[in-house]
This record gives sequence, structure tokens and C-alpha cells, in this order.
Amino acid sequence: MKGAGVIAATGLLSFLTLVAGPSTAAQEPAPLQFSGLINDYSPSTVSGGPWEMHGQWTLSINAWSGKADFSADMTMSGYGKNEMGDPDATQGGQSAHTHHIRLTGTVTWNTTGCPTYSPSTYGGFQLNGTVSLLTANGSNAKFETSPPSSTMQVCVSGGEGNGSVPFSNITLTFGSGSPAVSHFGGQPIHGVVRGWNQQWDTLRRFDSAQQGLK
Repeated sequence: MKGAGVIAATGLLSFLTLVAGPSTAAQEPAPLQFSGLINDYSPSTVSGGPWEMHGQWTLSINAWSGKADFSADMTMSGYGKNEMGDPDATQGGQSAHTHHIRLTGTVTWNTTGCPTYSPSTYGGFQLNGTVSLLTANGSNAKFETSPPSSTMQVCVSGGEGNGSVPFSNITLTFGSGSPAVSHFGGQPIHGVVRGWNQQWDTLRRFDSAQQGLK
């Protein structure tokens, strides 16, 4: 995956101030908002797997501080077994349950170490840290510690060039050794960016300007 360069927090602040004008220089801009869907499968090697995963997520970022709040609300269900004891896709919807996940931290304005795609994605950012909430049917998940200790990486990237969608893909990846890996697996969990607020167009213009200076 190609990175779009590191966007310095001070540079982004100056650019947003320039775009907004002097009358709003002392005001904090509205958060940068993202939302989308999650649709993927867990490995068959996890407890009870494979699981089918569906959900929705939101991400709110303070453009000046880079602080971000991520949340995901998911449903998961498994499969029955055939006579050989293997998962049977015709018996889907077994052991259905829900998960709520929360992560707060500081955004890193590059995708170094993020999962790759084919076709490739470009640009983007990531959020890393220890989750503050990880439930199963509303209660603290039995596979998780209390308080939660699982780490997670959230990566957002997209297309480049005219006619592209600059923010299209998201992955959630639980860190090696995290209790959550026993249930979700350690692989990237894939999803789609469904929308972002207008200020992301400002961020994209700033990012393009940074690329032009190289």
C-alpha cells in the first residue's frame, strides 16, 4: 500500500485556518466524521468459527488535535455441521450474537504497517490503541479481560486520481496476543467507507498540496 505522506498536525491546523478565514481562526472546527459498514468472515480456526461478521462503524476526529473516537457495532453468527463435522453453509445463522467495540486515540496520518489490497489503495490514516469497550450481547466479552486489554489497529484508505473515492476501505486488526484474537482472529476485518463529512474534502486538498511539495 502506498502512503500519502505524513500530515503534520501544525500544517493541517494552519491550512484549516487559512481556508476558514480569520473570523474563525480562534474557533475549533467541527469534527471530521466517517461512517461505514463491516462485512467479513473469521478464520475457521477460532473458537466456534468460522463466524460471519456484519456491522456498522463511526469515526470522529478532531482535526486540530488528531484525537479520534472509533466505534463499531457488529452481529456475528456461525454455521451448523455436516455429517463429516465440517461447517455447513446451508445451516447458517447459528449462535448469533452481538459485539460493541470502542477505541480512542490519536490518528497517525499514514498507512505504514496497514493491510494491503489488490487493486492497491492509496493515502489514508490509521488509529492504534487498546480498546476501551468490547462486549458480547451487551456484557463484557468472556474472552476479554476486565478492563479490556486487546489492542486494535484501524486503517482507512482509498483511491487516487480523477473520479476516485479518496476514502473507500477500512480494516480492523486485533494485535497479536490480544484476548480478542481467540474469537475474531488476528487477520484484518474488512469494511467499506460509506460517507464522510465535507471537511474531508479540505483535508484531501491539503494532502494533495503536500504531495506537490515533494
